[in-house]
Amino acid sequence: MTQDVQAIVELQGVRKTYSEGEHLVLEILKGIDLQVAPGEIVALRGPSGSGKSTLLNILGCLDQPTSGKYLLGGRDVSTLDATERAWVRLRFLGFIFQSFNLIGHATALENVALPMVYAGVPKTEREERARTLLARVGLADRMDHLPNQLSGGQKQRVAIARSLAMRPRVLLADEPTGALDTKSGEEVLALLHQLHAETGITILLVTHDPTVAESAQRTIHLRDGVVVDANPG
Repeated sequence: MTQDVQAIVELQGVRKTYSEGEHLVLEILKGIDLQVAPGEIVALRGPSGSGKSTLLNILGCLDQPTSGKYLLGGRDVSTLDATERAWVRLRFLGFIFQSFNLIGHATALENVALPMVYAGVPKTEREERARTLLARVGLADRMDHLPNQLSGGQKQRVAIARSLAMRPRVLLADEPTGALDTKSGEEVLALLHQLHAETGITILLVTHDPTVAESAQRTIHLRDGVVVDANPG
């Protein structure tokens, strides 16, 4: 990936359509143009059906646009095959989900270490890194706990630690406080901002929560598959 770029994330005329044979069935994204600078915290908002989930899947290299370009770190990743996209997800992107997506039979330590297993990081190094990350998110005393032994806020902290395991440059957070009570949600949001201040990582937040959106440096509003507003605040 190119390191010195003005935009770490850039979409140029991105469209996503679903077809049956030669017949257009549904047009979800209708020519999205957006840029995210390195180190920005950007919130992505929009009503149900606005295209947020589809856009997030493209940003996370889980899906490809029908047309247009997606530049990630200066590299066009819109035409990569499935294997290449998996490599980008592992090496360049971190993910946080509303439902945590932790492995139930694995400890917090094992959950955080999992991406490093896929990347071939030696066991000693990945365990040391996982322990450091869990301590960093305030779970030094919960490393050997299973997910069902943790509160919702603690589960999301494990998920945040896991998302940082491969030292990504972009963090994609899909409703990161959506499954949490108000206090836990505030704590998780504060943690994300603390990590941003410490590392300068770029964070994209998909959220319905106005409090989460207001904490971002900029908000991008989607409606009916197009960007209707991308102003600060």
